[in-house]
Amino acid sequence: MNEPARDRLVRTVASTQSEMTEIILPNDTNTLGNLLGGRLMHFIDLTGAMAAYRHSRTHVVTAAMDHIDFIRPVHLGDLLTLKSSVNRAFTTSMEVGVKVWAENTRTGEVVHVASAYLVFVAVDEHGRRQSVPQLMPETPDEIRRHADALRRREHREREDARQRHERQATAAQDVTFQNKA
Repeated sequence: MNEPARDRLVRTVASTQSEMTEIILPNDTNTLGNLLGGRLMHFIDLTGAMAAYRHSRTHVVTAAMDHIDFIRPVHLGDLLTLKSSVNRAFTTSMEVGVKVWAENTRTGEVVHVASAYLVFVAVDEHGRRQSVPQLMPETPDEIRRHADALRRREHREREDARQRHERQATAAQDVTFQNKA
């Protein structure tokens, strides 16, 4: 985790913002002509990674898609706009928020269709974790998202501990069962 001094600076949320636009084609849709959920998740992951790259200035890997809300369907022919930014930077990981809108190309109507939170980890070319710069939220909305990201991280950590404990208990039961058999 030895980083050049230039990489340990503090970056703003604005410096991480990324945007991507896609047109929804037949290959992107299901039999009803709606965007496939997995395809939308792929677009969200790409846009989120762009923000994480901008913040960390190194390779990033997706560690979690913490939450996703599919709000409305996206239709064949719609223009999809995804916007992302880093909500909070930790030691080697970053939470990124992604918001998605669909534009009806015939009417011009734009609607919010999805939102997601993802966690990316900064790594070097060998897959070793790398430190990331601190993040400085500036606006009231950025400050709120920064605080919310910490709460989501604490919730993830509690859930990880609960699941680890549950797996250990199940493994112990399996050993007991195997010894009796």
